[in-house]
Amino acid sequence: MGSSWTSLSSDSVSGFHQFWGYFSIALSGVVGLWGVLMAKRADTPRVYLFAVYAAIAALVLQVVVGVYVANTGIDPGNQHVFYGVVIAVTFTFVYIYRAQFRKRPTLYYGLLMLFSMGLGVRGVMTFGQSF
Repeated sequence: MGSSWTSLSSDSVSGFHQFWGYFSIALSGVVGLWGVLMAKRADTPRVYLFAVYAAIAALVLQVVVGVYVANTGIDPGNQHVFYGVVIAVTFTFVYIYRAQFRKRPTLYYGLLMLFSMGLGVRGVMTFGQSF
């Protein structure tokens, strides 16, 4: 029998959210540093863009799972939620301004990933705290 979202325990989803938070922070940091180090290259390797999309997907999944965890009754604190919202809004603005990102994709996506990593770190640091 398969499990569904409704049958998952809040502890297992919360544990996944915690693990995936550290994973997505590390992935964002590595991809961001990689992009900044390649900023002077004339071309953007396809594998780098794949890594950027993977890091963005990891962070979006983290935000979605965080919303689910918050709806299970665990109080993450206002600041923790705030940083998840800022990550989602940041990616929305990047999508809106994606044409500008094509000018120097390795630099801009590298800086985006480092910024997202910082937001993730702040989210971890502020768990359980309110404004």
